[in-house]
Amino acid sequence: MTKGQAAAGVTLPPLPDDLRRQEAHAPVVEGEPVIAILARERQALDRANARQGRTTQFYDDLTNGYGRRR
Repeated sequence: MTKGQAAAGVTLPPLPDDLRRQEAHAPVVEGEPVIAILARERQALDRANARQGRTTQFYDDLTNGYGRRR
């Protein structure tokens, strides 16, 4: 426990590992139709957006939980 945590009387839960992960761009394969590359890139973007939503929900749950304890 750090000095700041002790002073606040709060120990925050760890951020889930999934929420720290970066989403890679879709690979570009020479000679492949552009639409196929675009479709994979959109899937990667959907995964990144879903992860951002889970991060936001995690933070909202965390702050709401501590807000009720005051």
